Amino acid sequence: MAGNRSQYRRYTRSTAGNIFYFTVLILAGIFMVFPLFYCIITSLKPLDELLIFPPSFFVRRPTLSNYRVLPALLSNLQIPISRYLFNSIFIAVVTTAVGIIASSLAAFTFSKSRIRGRKLMFTIVQLMLLYNAYTLGVPQYLIFCKLHMIDTYWVYILPAIPSSVGCFLMKQFMDVSIPDSLLEAARIDGAGVMRIYWQIAMPIMKPAWMTVLLFSFQGMWSVVPSGTIFSEQLKTLPYVMSSVSAGGIARSGSSMAITVLLMIPPIIVFLFTQSNVMETMSNSGIKE
Repeated sequence: MAGNRSQYRRYTRSTAGNIFYFTVLILAGIFMVFPLFYCIITSLKPLDELLIFPPSFFVRRPTLSNYRVLPALLSNLQIPISRYLFNSIFIAVVTTAVGIIASSLAAFTFSKSRIRGRKLMFTIVQLMLLYNAYTLGVPQYLIFCKLHMIDTYWVYILPAIPSSVGCFLMKQFMDVSIPDSLLEAARIDGAGVMRIYWQIAMPIMKPAWMTVLLFSFQGMWSVVPSGTIFSEQLKTLPYVMSSVSAGGIARSGSSMAITVLLMIPPIIVFLFTQSNVMETMSNSGIKE
C-alpha cells in the first residue's frame, strides 16, 4: 500500500503545477482571441482615435459610424451587394456539402473496403497534405483553361471537393470508432454497401464530418478569386469587401467593421461544431 501511495504521489501534479498549467492555458487563450478583440475595438473607434499617435488599444468614445457608412460605401457598386453575398453562401454551402460526401466516401473505402491498392492510394492522399494551393496554382490554371472552367462557379467548387485533410480525418476517425464486426453484422442482415455507409457509418462519423464542415466552410467563406474569375457577377463577398479596405487609413475603421461582419458566419459554425472538433482530434491520432 505504501508503494502504491508513493507511486500515486509521484504522478500527481502539485497545486503550484496546476496553477502554472492553467496560467499558461489562459495566456494562450488570450493570445489567440486577441486579434478578434482588436478588430471589434478598432471597428468602434471614431476617425480621430484611429489617427492618433501613439495608437491606443482601447476605445475612448465608441461609435457605430464605421458600420453606418458601409451601405454608402457599397452603394456605388455595379453589382448589388446581395449578388456577392449569394455567391459566397452558394459556394460555401455547396462545396462543403459535396466535399463532406466525397471525403466520407473515400474514407469509407480506405478504411473498410478490401480493394487492392487502397493502402498505396491512401499514402498518396497523405502525400497530398504536403502541397498547398500556391504550389498547385499553375497546373490548376492550365487544367481550368483546358476544361473551359475559367469564369464559372466550377473554379471555386471543383478544386475544393477532393480534400486530403477531410479524407485523412475521416479515415483515422473511422478506424478507431467503427468496428469491423458492426459492419459485418449489417452485411449478414442483408444491408448493401451504400446503406451501411449512409445509415451506419455516417451517423457514427458525425464528429468527423462536422469537423470537416467547419474547416471547409471557413475556407470557402473567405475564398477570393485569383486570376480565374473576371466577371463581377461571379465574385465573392470578401473580394468586394477588400475594395473598401483599399481606401487607406481613413477607412481602417470601416475595414475592421467589414472584418467583424465577415467573421460572424464562421464563428456561428464553430459554436455548433466545437464539441465535435475536440472529439475528432482526440480520436484521430492527431494528439499523438
